[in-house]
Amino acid sequence: MARRGRGKKKNWIQGAVKHPGALHAMTGIPKDKPIPDKKLEAAAHSDDVLKARRARLAMTLKGLHK
Repeated sequence: MARRGRGKKKNWIQGAVKHPGALHAMTGIPKDKPIPDKKLEAAAHSDDVLKARRARLAMTLKGLHK
C-alpha cells in the first residue's frame, strides 16, 4: 500500500523561505553581506518571535550547506 501524505516532505526548503532577505532587514545588515554568527545567535534568542524563528531557520539552512 502506498503512503500518501505521510512522512517528510521532499522539497521543504523551497516552501520554508517565504520572504527572502527579511532577516537581513530585521537585523539591519545589507543583503549583499553575510550575517555574522554572533548576530545570528543573538537574533535566535530575541524576544521578537518572528525574528527568532527566521534566525533559527537561517542557522539550520547554514548547517545543511556543509
